[in-house]
Amino acid sequence: MTQQRGSGFVALLTAVNCFFAFPSAAAMDIPLEVEQLPTITAQSPGAVIALPPEESFAVTCEAKGNPEPEFRWTKNGQEFDPSLDPLLRKEENSGTFVIPNNGNLTEYQGTYRCFAFNKLGTAVSQEIGFMVPKIPKFPKEGFDPFKVDEGQPFILKCDPPKGIPPLQIYWMTMYLQHIEQDDRVSMGLNGDLYFSHVEEKDSRRDYCCFAAFPKIRTIVQKSAMSVVVSPRKSESPDGANSILQRKPSLLTPPGVRSEAVLVKGEDLKLECIAEGIPTPKVEWEKMGHGRPEKFRLENHGKVLVVPGDEQDVGGKYMCKAKNPLGEVVHYFTVTVEEPPEFLVEPQSQLSMIGADVVIKCSVSGSPQPVTTWSVNGVPLQETLSANRKIFDDTIIIQNGQPSDSAVYQCEASNKHGKILTNANIMIMNLYPIILTSDGQEYSAVEDQGVMMHCKVFSSPPSTIFWSKDDSSELVTGPRFTVHDNGSLEIHTIEKGDTGQYTCLAKNLEGTSAIDAMLYVKDPTKIVAPPQDQSILIGTDAQLSCLVEFDESFRGDFELLWQKDDEEISPNNTEHSRYFLEEGVLHIVNVSHRDQGEYRCVAKTPVDSDAASARLIVLDVPDAPQSVVLSERKNRSVKLRWVPGEDHNSSITEFVIEFEENKWQPGSWRDLQRVPGNHNSAVLDLHGHVGYRFRVYAVNAVGAGPPSKPTERYLTPPAAPDKNPENIKIEGHLPHEMDINWEPLSPIEHNGPGLEYKVSYRRQDVEDEWKEHTVKRHSFVVRNTPTFVPYEIKIQAKNHQGWGPEPKMVTGYSGEDFPSAAPDDVAVEVMNSSMVNVTWKQVPKDKLHGHLGGYRVNWWRMRSLLHSKQSQGERHTAAFPGSRSHGTVSGLVPFSEYSLIVMSFNGRGNGPGSKAVNFKTLEGVPEKIPVFRVADVQKRSISLAWTPPLEPNGILTGYLLEYQLINDTEEAGPLQRVNISKPDTTRWHLRDLEPLSKYRFQLRSCTSMGCGSIVSLESTTLETSLASVHTGISSQGWFIGLMSAIALLTLVVLIACFVNRNKGGKYSVKEKEDLHPDVESQGINDDTFCEYRPPRILEVHAESHTSSAGDI
Repeated sequence: MTQQRGSGFVALLTAVNCFFAFPSAAAMDIPLEVEQLPTITAQSPGAVIALPPEESFAVTCEAKGNPEPEFRWTKNGQEFDPSLDPLLRKEENSGTFVIPNNGNLTEYQGTYRCFAFNKLGTAVSQEIGFMVPKIPKFPKEGFDPFKVDEGQPFILKCDPPKGIPPLQIYWMTMYLQHIEQDDRVSMGLNGDLYFSHVEEKDSRRDYCCFAAFPKIRTIVQKSAMSVVVSPRKSESPDGANSILQRKPSLLTPPGVRSEAVLVKGEDLKLECIAEGIPTPKVEWEKMGHGRPEKFRLENHGKVLVVPGDEQDVGGKYMCKAKNPLGEVVHYFTVTVEEPPEFLVEPQSQLSMIGADVVIKCSVSGSPQPVTTWSVNGVPLQETLSANRKIFDDTIIIQNGQPSDSAVYQCEASNKHGKILTNANIMIMNLYPIILTSDGQEYSAVEDQGVMMHCKVFSSPPSTIFWSKDDSSELVTGPRFTVHDNGSLEIHTIEKGDTGQYTCLAKNLEGTSAIDAMLYVKDPTKIVAPPQDQSILIGTDAQLSCLVEFDESFRGDFELLWQKDDEEISPNNTEHSRYFLEEGVLHIVNVSHRDQGEYRCVAKTPVDSDAASARLIVLDVPDAPQSVVLSERKNRSVKLRWVPGEDHNSSITEFVIEFEENKWQPGSWRDLQRVPGNHNSAVLDLHGHVGYRFRVYAVNAVGAGPPSKPTERYLTPPAAPDKNPENIKIEGHLPHEMDINWEPLSPIEHNGPGLEYKVSYRRQDVEDEWKEHTVKRHSFVVRNTPTFVPYEIKIQAKNHQGWGPEPKMVTGYSGEDFPSAAPDDVAVEVMNSSMVNVTWKQVPKDKLHGHLGGYRVNWWRMRSLLHSKQSQGERHTAAFPGSRSHGTVSGLVPFSEYSLIVMSFNGRGNGPGSKAVNFKTLEGVPEKIPVFRVADVQKRSISLAWTPPLEPNGILTGYLLEYQLINDTEEAGPLQRVNISKPDTTRWHLRDLEPLSKYRFQLRSCTSMGCGSIVSLESTTLETSLASVHTGISSQGWFIGLMSAIALLTLVVLIACFVNRNKGGKYSVKEKEDLHPDVESQGINDDTFCEYRPPRILEVHAESHTSSAGDI
């Protein structure tokens, strides 16, 4: 329909009129919305063969047109209506009918033709042959034996039955063994079996010819034929050969000349089979050309094959068969013929009214095809038209009118085939019909192209122009192309190309237009592509793909993944190995099949971007293959193997393992390692062992599985290759020497009967070798002097002989305890806890063994604070080797000690030296065990503590330090109080700030310095709390209560004092009791016992905070 536009559109129409032109006829592509002639769209091939396995056979004829076509059929030139046959199945709105395979197909055999017609005309199909093949059979016949004299030519006839080609012929025995063919015996193209001359071995009763028809899946057999060859008898041996030999003659083809007709496109096959003795050889030649460029010889040179695509196949050919006695020739004249072929095929045309229409049908072929014309399926000569002229192969319709619209058929045929074509001739005038929908929207991205469609049908053809945004200006320029089909292509799109575009189509019958909207989008871009990875098998892989795209495509954006160009479908199911999460492809439990190239494809409706990464899967190597033994010798063998797949990690080494069947059967042990670039190794073996070997490969990932084991290889017995190692000479008793050694492993025996010869003699005197043979791996030499040197040798032997000459080792006989103590022991006090001890070494002759070193024993006698002595725990320090001094540390300061020194050897300790007493210097005290707050007031705090358990000297007093902290970063100035009375255990601090937090640190001191710090924190009270405290304490009942508590505290203190002086030491339980329960004590509790202070104020190594809130 014609659409109206604004003033800009009218101006555009004016511009179009200036350039409008149209042709008289055009190739036809008519939309189905327009009335049109029928066009056949599908039909069966030239022949439908009813093969037995099929259930039914469709004879196809489909067509389109407007009005919708109807169908009719002819069979063998006669009208045929498939709908009248109840056995045939007819399809709706189709010309196709189906013939069921009900066993009665022969009545449907024939040549069919389909006619598709509507009110405008008729289209005709090619002829369709429906063939029902008969099962080919050889005639039932019996054959008398064929008797042939030796040396004579002979032909066994096959005469296969006729059937659906192709035909394949085989000569076989009754047991389906192929008859052997060669230069002398061969099968011809006709299926006969030719013998150039027969020999006695050709006699047999079961020559069978089999004919195979692959299309109908049938093989038939001719009755077996018997051939009896009669041996030639000769009067003399020399005469026999001269009679048998003869020059060649042809068995096929007959005569000197023959003609052959070849259909173009088929292979040319020429055959010459000759007889003669010796068997003739066949040569081929194309007269005047030598051999063809492309050819091949078949059937032992007796058949020349020239491919059908070879040029100039036709001509004269010669075959020549010759042997030493002569030759024979045959000439072939080859003529090439061809089925009909269109040189100019009639084309369907759409023409405007009044124009001339030219229909041309030019055909080639040999023999020259016969060409016939039809109109709507009716022979041209039976239709009359005043404006239609025929000139040879051309029809001209002058001043064409709509009534001249018709389907013209051109059919050409010769003996090699028939061809037919339909040409729809439509003559009409029609205003432009735009088949593309109005208002379509297109999206494109910058720097790419877009195609906006405007498909138009009209007669005569329309001229098409495009404009933008209802402008009178046409869209022109190097970036814009209007194609013949009306589409507008914009190259290298810019942001400014966004807008509304108008397609205008006009011919003499009218004008039509549509609008289209173009949106220019941001391009899709992968900003973080996936990266190549090498990953260990069995682990998880992650491939990320970060994409930027136009936000308007949020709902249409797709992120796809491909592996090796095949799409993978990640999902989040429990059993899936692939799943996507925020643009990351996760591959779970990677296997070998996951290796490959992964491609991330980001797609929107208008563009896409892609990036690839390679995933390499690393694994241990596969097991080596083809492990074989070679170069076998008595005590060595060469092992070869083929490395397995290394799975992307180079093999670093091969490990060769062995298993033997005598000592540890079934146990595989390492034998040898070779570099990863080797695939063989020479293995040195032990004697009298049945070996099997296997190999495994190692790469950076790990060790791969082993190969299959080799066959077992048995080595002969041999003398031992080595003697025992790791010989140890020990003396557990003074007059004995124990000799032990590491025995040979069973596989090192090299044969039965292993024994050891032990040889020994004294080293320090002239002595003869003493020898003993034992089977165990130890020997005891008795009645030896104490600790004297010996020379020892141990040699292995078995039934095959002695091992190599052994190496000599030196050892000593048994040791005894040292018999003397060190002299001149002296002690030098270094500091409060360490002393240096010196002594004079024990003479060698008193050691009676290897000197192990010296041992110092010491014990604490008493603290210098007390006069009472009590020997403490004994301590020991060993100083190995030949030494005359040593340092003893860890002593208690301000104590009296006693020590002794002794030597020791392998047997034990010698006698101790005279005891030496010494005193340690005074040290700093230990940490104060208990430190607590005894009382808290508004401006004062009372502190209490117990003395250190080990003062390590004479206490001189205490050092008390405190400072204001108040939970701020900057603390107040550090205040220091020197308490000079050592028996002080309580201190009252005054003039403190109310409601303020303080840190207190306390150390006990001797003349050597002060000990470790113990600290605590506490907070002074507010004024109101202090007044309450004072008011309560002034009450009479409170004073009485406090007096009672004070009396009770005094009793407890007296008891503690008595207990301390009585026991002298504290038990573990008493020390545990030094950690009191603070929360059970009040802040004004003045009671105090150095062994049971309140737990809330207990201070050990760390500070403890007490505040008014706790009170």
